[in-house]
Amino acid sequence: MTEDTVLNLFNSAVLVAFKLSLPILLSSMVLGLIVSMFQAATQIHEQTLTFIPKIILLGVMLVVLGPWMLRLSTEFFGEVFMFIRETSK
Repeated sequence: MTEDTVLNLFNSAVLVAFKLSLPILLSSMVLGLIVSMFQAATQIHEQTLTFIPKIILLGVMLVVLGPWMLRLSTEFFGEVFMFIRETSK
């Protein structure tokens, strides 16, 4: 195994991790911004007001994007295992 193949594998792993986390993090950030603007406008500073919508959004995003995330991670690990099998011969 050369340095180039290890770097390519690491690059692919980072890219897959970025693709998997981006939709959840981006939607959570947008919802947090909306809730913060609502709190600033109404001067309601309840701590649970920020957590409850984010937990609900996280659940909805996992239900909606779960099959895509599972397929993406399964394809990546399938490629990794195929690479391991080819290099062990």
